[in-house]
Amino acid sequence: MRDLKAGISIKSTDSLIGSFFEDTTILIVEHNEAGSTGFVTNRPYGKSLHDLVEFNHSKPFPLMDGGPVDRTHLYVIHKRPDLIEGGKQLTNGLYLGGHMEQVIKAINAEAVNQQEIQLFIGYCGWNVGELDAEVEEGSWSFLLQ
Repeated sequence: MRDLKAGISIKSTDSLIGSFFEDTTILIVEHNEAGSTGFVTNRPYGKSLHDLVEFNHSKPFPLMDGGPVDRTHLYVIHKRPDLIEGGKQLTNGLYLGGHMEQVIKAINAEAVNQQEIQLFIGYCGWNVGELDAEVEEGSWSFLLQ
């Protein structure tokens, strides 16, 4: 079995039909002694950045439904450390977080596209050992990187 680690993607299997995770792909951004964190990367949230009150002066940019945890915050994954400082490198060329002012500036200047940046409402979280157990029982499969 492959090891879970930051930067890998997993896909739900049929055993998760009927749950929030049905037909989801999740990018793992943290897997350590504190647990696991990830974002659903294939489910649109159904709203745009400019639909949020605090960003209503921004240009339209799609939001993704990152997961069922902490759905009151906005999270970013990007490939543009040249424009967005302060991100944590997940893998070669992929970053989590950064200065949100720079994210909004890059979006409004149309300096980034959806292949370079994703914005998420919420995230997925597991206590230590939970995601490993779900992988072991066959709820998740690893995607080729």
